[in-house]
Amino acid sequence: MRYLSLLLALWIPATAQVAPMLNLVVLEGEGATNNIRQRTAREPIVQVQDENHKPVAGAIVVFTLPSNGAGGVFANGARTLSMVSDNQGQAVARGFRPNGLKGQFKIRVNASHQGRTASTDINQTNAALAASGAAAGAGVSAKLIAVLAVVGAAAAGGAYYATHSGSATPAAITLPGTTIAAGSGSVGPPR
Repeated sequence: MRYLSLLLALWIPATAQVAPMLNLVVLEGEGATNNIRQRTAREPIVQVQDENHKPVAGAIVVFTLPSNGAGGVFANGARTLSMVSDNQGQAVARGFRPNGLKGQFKIRVNASHQGRTASTDINQTNAALAASGAAAGAGVSAKLIAVLAVVGAAAAGGAYYATHSGSATPAAITLPGTTIAAGSGSVGPPR
């Protein structure tokens, strides 16, 4: 019996083979911010690679969106999209549209090819963005408004002083880091 267990111990490791691994590399979409006002999003793109980091064509790639909360749907209205990787091993989740809910979410990506599998997550955020890409409601910062108000008041005060001081030389007002000078004023018909 002892010889039998020894033979089995030698035989099993020799015949058991570890299946080669697949790797999923996120090419586009990681960390993207989708605009829920304009319903625009960054389409996720992944590349399926073998254990030697060579592209794997013909792999089944499944993109899965969250069933609730921030996320979205694919062009067909579903939360799951199956693709086949192309000759470069790439699969694109075309037609992804964010839903109207703000927040962070994960797109789960699973790939399989000839018994090998891999999975990864793509992290994205849905936000209400203005046309410029800034978050809506952010507008102009309070600090910028305060600086503009001080500069405007200083310019108005300087212009008033220069035109009412009776001096022939223009006045200058100096703020920390800023100088505002009023030129000589003149009144007359337009030229």
